Amino acid sequence: MNLDIQWLISGLVENNILTVEQCQEIISRTGEGCDLATFAQEILNSMAQGLEEEEAMALLEKLQALMEMSAQQAAAGEIPQMFAPPEEEQDDTGNADWDNLPKLDNVANMTDEEIAPLMITLLKSLRALGASDLHISAGAVPFIRCYLKIVKISERVIPPEDAMRLNHVLLTKEQKDTFDQEMDLNFALEIDHDRFRVSLMMHKDGASGTYRLVPNKLKTLAELGFLPQDVATVERLLDYHNGLILVTGPLGSGKTTTLATMVNTINKKRHDHVITVEDPIEVLIPSQNCNITQREVGKHTNNYRSALKGALREDPDIIVIGELHDLDTIENAITASETGHLVIGTLHTCDAANTLNRLLDVFPTTQQPQIRAMTSVSLRGIICQRLIPAAAGGLTVAYEMLINTMAVGNIISEGKTHQLKAVMQTGTTQGMTTFDGNVFNKFNAGQITQEVAESNIHDKVILKQFKDAVAIGEAKKYAAEQAAAKKK
Repeated sequence: MNLDIQWLISGLVENNILTVEQCQEIISRTGEGCDLATFAQEILNSMAQGLEEEEAMALLEKLQALMEMSAQQAAAGEIPQMFAPPEEEQDDTGNADWDNLPKLDNVANMTDEEIAPLMITLLKSLRALGASDLHISAGAVPFIRCYLKIVKISERVIPPEDAMRLNHVLLTKEQKDTFDQEMDLNFALEIDHDRFRVSLMMHKDGASGTYRLVPNKLKTLAELGFLPQDVATVERLLDYHNGLILVTGPLGSGKTTTLATMVNTINKKRHDHVITVEDPIEVLIPSQNCNITQREVGKHTNNYRSALKGALREDPDIIVIGELHDLDTIENAITASETGHLVIGTLHTCDAANTLNRLLDVFPTTQQPQIRAMTSVSLRGIICQRLIPAAAGGLTVAYEMLINTMAVGNIISEGKTHQLKAVMQTGTTQGMTTFDGNVFNKFNAGQITQEVAESNIHDKVILKQFKDAVAIGEAKKYAAEQAAAKKK
């Protein structure tokens, strides 16, 4: 059976449109070697009978959305969870048994030459199992984060001396000296072809280290979970030759991955000079059509502020800033976006309105009217995202998108950011979406389950639309089951 048809069946079942048995019945009529269009047409023929014109059109739209998603997932080469071969010893995170991981219980009796390969093996094993973070902290048991869930990998509390050795052993001499002096350290660790973002600190019980496993493959926007219509919107934003694009969200929401994907999209579509400033460099992006220059704070430049000032003298077309976190950096970014550069940056904010408030409120009160006027013109769009469980396993990105239209520009210049949500709700034709609207659309596309959608939709109007859609789906499922029973 073709992979795209497997994905379509998975979406149909997840959305309660058809049962597995009904899909098997359709396959028996079309044959397993049929193409996606033939299979979808057979579904439409069998389900549209007896439906009103409006219901038939709604079914067609839903089927088309699922077909687009199926084609994209099939192109990525992934297998739907319901068609994947069974794995042994699964736990609630969907990964293999964590008991087989290297143990940290005997560190006190090991030399540094023995601890270093132990840590390397542990990090590589966690990558293979799909974990995103490893935490080694004095006074706590070691644990990992996998698909947003915390999983303990030992029941033994790490003593302070063991925590210090484990977090010290992969550092260079310069890094050890910096950590011992400043008691904080952020850097990118490279092991063979694998990269990790490491953050070390001291706390009341001793040393603590967090090891973020950086994806070793650049994904497309569709693979991250952006819906087809929103992929087109993001790509339109990346076609601008000046202006400001913001990617925002809380810590651990996938901003860095989205940012790297956007840069890689530019790298394939355009022929420009791109300068990135990151702390640290996580994803290495080799130059293709663009010339990509990646700089790391602390290693290639002292801080974001000086790196951004320097970048303006290096003939860039596009400037990518890992984090906009102080007044000078934000002011220089807005100025650069007004003077013929496309600037892409990130902020730790939870929605579009808070993003603009955070961006503008760092300025003195007397300067804010001028900055609001500048931002109302230079801003191109805001993508605010978070991660939620995907229907096929793993995580997918949920997001809201604000596009700077004339109405949005007026709201920004007048400081009425509380009106942005209403504009986003009515601005779908311009490519805008709210979080709730996006979650509902992802449910309709089969990317998330009914349970995940219901727990993430808070807008009462959209929640009612969602419940109505679920009820219609269940009614159709029941009607199809009854029709199938009569045939037997």
